Amino acid sequence: MAVTKIRKISSWVLIVCTIIMLVLIGMFFGGGENEPYNGQWNPKYTDALLYWMYTLFGITLVATLFFAIVQFINNFRTDPKKALVGLAIIVLFVVLFFVTYSIGDGTPMSALTKPDVEAYNTPGWLKVTDMFLYSIYIMLGFTILAIIIGSVKKFFTKS
Repeated sequence: MAVTKIRKISSWVLIVCTIIMLVLIGMFFGGGENEPYNGQWNPKYTDALLYWMYTLFGITLVATLFFAIVQFINNFRTDPKKALVGLAIIVLFVVLFFVTYSIGDGTPMSALTKPDVEAYNTPGWLKVTDMFLYSIYIMLGFTILAIIIGSVKKFFTKS
């Protein structure tokens, strides 16, 4: 019975978010435009679409942290070893972010001299951008490696 309730709630949340997203995309593409910016198309409702994306990102981040903490506490009560494995994974992510931030290049780019992007052409922001890019590359590599290892392991255990 609880699964049915969870499924209904998550289905309704998905439907509501999808409807809001479709309305915002419709407003973005069909809602007119402001004065052209540097001679290019400048949709009127860009800010609404971006604020919706920021809201979804924030909700996702808060929910992920909340449920990770709850899971850690529950695992610590029942199986401390399992909880420490989960904590070790979080520590590895922090180490990954620290290492990729450290190897990031903070040299300002000469192409980013426009006033609206100049504030982000600082060593800190450039290193953060590199940190995210390098972390994505590394995690993608680990994912592909895990798929390959899992497939090979499954192939040899079937035979």
